[in-house]
Amino acid sequence: MHHAYNGMAATDLPGVAWQKSRHSNSQGSCVEFARLPGGNVAVRNSRYPDGPVLVYTPAEIEAMLLGVKDGEFDHLVGD
Repeated sequence: MHHAYNGMAATDLPGVAWQKSRHSNSQGSCVEFARLPGGNVAVRNSRYPDGPVLVYTPAEIEAMLLGVKDGEFDHLVGD
């Protein structure tokens, strides 16, 4: 049996405001974020708006954003 440890369906989050980067492409290949009541942040794949969502604490999102800004993940994308 498979258990979801840090996720839920996007349909379980009615009324949240999803936001994606202005750098997202027209094919829908982007990640969307939504602030949840209580301060956590939900993340989903825009190609599957009703699909799975991962939920992170503000501290986890902050650490990820700081790493992105510092270029720690630049090796994950092509030139």
